[in-house]
Amino acid sequence: MLIKAPLKPKILVVDDEPEAVELVEFNLEQAGFSVVTASDGAEALTKARSASPRLIVLDLMLPEIGGLEICKMLRRDPATAGIPIIMLTAKAAEIDRVLGLELGADDYITKPFSPRELVLRVKKLLQRGQVQPKEESQVLRFGDLVIDNPRHMVTYKGSAIELTATEFKLLSVLAQRRGRVQSRDQLLRDVWEYNSLVDTRTVDTHMRRLREKLGGAAKFLDTVRGVGYRFVEA
Repeated sequence: MLIKAPLKPKILVVDDEPEAVELVEFNLEQAGFSVVTASDGAEALTKARSASPRLIVLDLMLPEIGGLEICKMLRRDPATAGIPIIMLTAKAAEIDRVLGLELGADDYITKPFSPRELVLRVKKLLQRGQVQPKEESQVLRFGDLVIDNPRHMVTYKGSAIELTATEFKLLSVLAQRRGRVQSRDQLLRDVWEYNSLVDTRTVDTHMRRLREKLGGAAKFLDTVRGVGYRFVEA
């Protein structure tokens, strides 16, 4: 009897520099991932829809369609809206990083980069979408807001809200600790699972995007000036 090998998580790598693609592809495959590649924006959009990758590593500076525009298009398409995106780019300015996060990226790495760090971030980001066996495996209800951890779904007044894996985990962590203020550093450790690789501006950017998606349910998220955020039962 033949035993099928487990399918490797598929990663889409988008970059127009062959050397960069080769480096990323080699290190991801060594880490146990399956890799598909694209060298321009049009090919990236096609493969994001046809290959159903678990995660996308996206360069910003691409011919024809830039990485930021691709990110916006992926987030607007229900078929690709939930795919985690790591932006990998030579543009290191803070404004570029913040803009990328605001447009829907989950993480941001600048070139030159450490392949080991990239693999670590890919693994951490994929883990955010997995259901944890203990306290997170439950359905949380706050009036019309329902956070269904086992199904990885959020609904408000019966309508589903499309969240990325990072946004979902951020909301879930705050809801699990409702009433307690969570500092930005604490959220970085517990949601992003990094100690010093990400700055606290990332938390603020994701919170702003999360509130926009929640609409009326954003009333449950409270900002504590100078400290962080907390979930309040409105």
